[in-house]
Amino acid sequence: MKRTILAVAAALSIFGVSASQAQSPVKVRISWVVPVNNSPTILFERPELLKHKGKTYEVDLLRFQGTPPMIQALGAGELDIALFAYSSFALAVQNAGMEDLRVIADEAQEGVDGFYTSPYMVLKDGPVKKVEDMKGRIAATVGPGAAVDIAMRARLKRAGLEDKRDYTMVEAAFPNMRALLADKKVDLITSVLPFSIDPELVKVASPLFTVKDAMGGPSEFVVWAARAGFLEKNKAAVNDLMEDALRTLRFYMDPKNRDALLEVATRVGKLPATAFQRMYTKDDLYRDPNFRPNLDYLQRAIDLQQDVGFLKAKMDVKKYSDLSFVEEANKRLK
Repeated sequence: MKRTILAVAAALSIFGVSASQAQSPVKVRISWVVPVNNSPTILFERPELLKHKGKTYEVDLLRFQGTPPMIQALGAGELDIALFAYSSFALAVQNAGMEDLRVIADEAQEGVDGFYTSPYMVLKDGPVKKVEDMKGRIAATVGPGAAVDIAMRARLKRAGLEDKRDYTMVEAAFPNMRALLADKKVDLITSVLPFSIDPELVKVASPLFTVKDAMGGPSEFVVWAARAGFLEKNKAAVNDLMEDALRTLRFYMDPKNRDALLEVATRVGKLPATAFQRMYTKDDLYRDPNFRPNLDYLQRAIDLQQDVGFLKAKMDVKKYSDLSFVEEANKRLK
């Protein structure tokens, strides 16, 4: 047996391959909700930019209707990196007991000055003209505890309206929101890019308020998060993955690569290029070009979550962050 092991090692050394390099790439399972808008769906589509993909890591993209179901998947070991809304991140820590959960990167920030903020829409010719008019009416949410759900509830609460007592909530996926509103089955819908700029929706609906209005300012809306055990075990692979992802993010953000971005977006999103013209411009949500999350904005969002009763207690987000992978990626790409 010893001779066999030595022979294999010798054979590998002849071809310049170490035992560690001969290991299979780490499969990293990453979640998403909205194609293209959730960057992992497009960050691994340019092979010429992916120096490490297929060597040290592979990516398996898993779709979810919203971010709350990701909590169970992460807890069951069926997911490695979750694109968590701030709300689901906090619930995973407090309700699911994931004290080892860590924010590792920025995905998108809402309400940053000069950038897009998502609207909550009502019919132009409908009965709802101000937030208070939602009393006795129906609102559509992507799911209880989702980021846009918390923001909606917070804004309605400021108008003196409480779920179940003053209005009804129904659940729907983002692609189905327009039809529900147009058919007058609901009075208020949640909308995010690219659905919020659908010409058919814009024709019949207008914003009642925005996420920025609801949150009272900028917020870290969606983050990349993973459990500390996974990060420690696969540090080298995650560093390589973040390097490739950051390289591709910067490529897409460069105006001279606009055509390449739109080619990938239309292929992945299965919509015409017009649906993605806002990507990585000031008409899009703010996305940090270095993948660094704004922990102060994240703290603001989670504090609001606790204020509206979706979190048992306040939490210090800096205790649940590990930005070493983002920092390493930035060092490598200087």
